Amino acid sequence: LQILSAGLDTIKGTIVDAVRTICEPKGILWRNDVPIRRREGLDLHVDVAWGEVPETIEVREAGVRYLVPPWTGQKTGAFLDQRPNRIRAAFHTRPGGQALDCCTYHGSFALHLAGVAAEVTAIDSSKEALLRAADNATLNGIEHINWVEGDVFRVLRDLEHRGAKFDTIVVDPPAFAKHRGAISDAIRGYHQINLRAMRLLRVGGILVTAACSYHVRRPAFMDLLAQAAADSGRRVTVVEHLGQGPDHPEVLTMPETGYLKGVILRVE
Repeated sequence: LQILSAGLDTIKGTIVDAVRTICEPKGILWRNDVPIRRREGLDLHVDVAWGEVPETIEVREAGVRYLVPPWTGQKTGAFLDQRPNRIRAAFHTRPGGQALDCCTYHGSFALHLAGVAAEVTAIDSSKEALLRAADNATLNGIEHINWVEGDVFRVLRDLEHRGAKFDTIVVDPPAFAKHRGAISDAIRGYHQINLRAMRLLRVGGILVTAACSYHVRRPAFMDLLAQAAADSGRRVTVVEHLGQGPDHPEVLTMPETGYLKGVILRVE
């Protein structure tokens, strides 16, 4: 559980009781360690709210197994909002082809791609995250993922210079715009990473791309993708629109709850 506002913090005991009643968990962990809590006058802490919580938890997702660290992982340890999109990415992956996963974190997209593709390259700037991703691959008996540590923009540029080509590419970067003042820079970042991905795809290749920045709304996201397509000189068509999983509901009167947007594209 994670609380970001002082209002909810006043009823945290009620929330814990409700989760215990509805979910009957073995344990509940407070991951109240995000700096935004300080704006609400709240302290930062990670501790058990009830029961016992292990250092790692195994998640099983459409045949893929991976370990998440609830105590130390980014956000609450796993990006469950992308679960249905990882499954859709695997569905659209070219069998026996080459796939690329940008910003792989613990390798959850890469693991799904590896179930279909003959070879997967997975990029992340965090050595620690890649070590856990490699452990997750071992857990699944997967040996055909190449883990690459580095800045994703530099790695994509180097791949392009080497003439590398892929059949399927996933672009799932962290939020580039965490506040309104960062929107312009975020749009440039999303444009650049998707442009490079489009250039790296073979004819008929699939690009699965997403943005989790609430401040970059879906129309702006589609506009920057259209501009990237124009700049790439490729014909790009929409295959499927993506969003957050149904267990992350978007409340119509609370637009902030509709933060994750994505699209599957075919690049000719």
